[in-house]
Amino acid sequence: MKAAGLALLVAAAALAGNAAAAEPVTVRDALGREVTVPSPPQRIVTIFSSNTELVASLGLANRIVGIEAFTRFPPEVVGRPLVGGRLGFSVDAVVARDPDLVVVTPARQAANQLVAPMERLGIPIVVLLHRTVPEIFSNIRLLAKLCGVVERGEAVVAALQARLDKVQARIAGQKAPSVIMVTGRLGNGMMLIARPGTYTGDAILRAGGRFALESGTLAQVSPEAILKADPDVLLFAGSEKDMKELIQRPGWADMRAVRDKRAYVVARAEFLIPGPRTLDGIEKLATLLHPVATR
Repeated sequence: MKAAGLALLVAAAALAGNAAAAEPVTVRDALGREVTVPSPPQRIVTIFSSNTELVASLGLANRIVGIEAFTRFPPEVVGRPLVGGRLGFSVDAVVARDPDLVVVTPARQAANQLVAPMERLGIPIVVLLHRTVPEIFSNIRLLAKLCGVVERGEAVVAALQARLDKVQARIAGQKAPSVIMVTGRLGNGMMLIARPGTYTGDAILRAGGRFALESGTLAQVSPEAILKADPDVLLFAGSEKDMKELIQRPGWADMRAVRDKRAYVVARAEFLIPGPRTLDGIEKLATLLHPVATR
């Protein structure tokens, strides 16, 4: 084929692709709202680290134009303009970024502060919940659809699912040790732990653990409750220094997990920020919980 004819075909394909890309896309978000974008968003404001990481996992970090103050990953988005933090979220700061999509999770009043104003202004805003690992995968697909990169989204999810399937195959048939993961400590002496119905709890189960303490919907428990539960494995989402300080407290040295040297520090970013890095945490935790099965 002559070069001129090939160029015309390429140009026609590009035009067709642009026309397809410009078609409106509608999705249903975690609140049951229908969210429509007229064309693939190019200026995205992501509220919370989890949503930033989901967008970035699709190779779209360059489209992120605003983040919140606690976002630390991926490195290329650090330093982008801030639209809020510990004290709340600024509608004016979000609007100043001229976004064509806002992605938010209903935590720290973010959805309450931003959804209604964005709707009034005609700025698409999608609300995501990350309660399980499969829901994280679904949210990657949803964002990929909104952003016009459906095939890329499927590829990202397929790769993550393959890693999860590999873990499941390795630990199949193994007895699940009882686990408590401490995710924080409060000034009143209470402790925060991973619990059922959350992505952190789901990650523990998928790594081959079971809950030593059924706290129901309560994230806060007393140290006495943890000691009484006497887990096979104690996990601490934080630093080695803080972990050592904790297990040196009266009574903790007698815990089965401490006696058996099965008290481990895990990365907060892998268990407290739902996203692709959660798979890193599951893989590492499966090795800790089932060292023989995962060799």
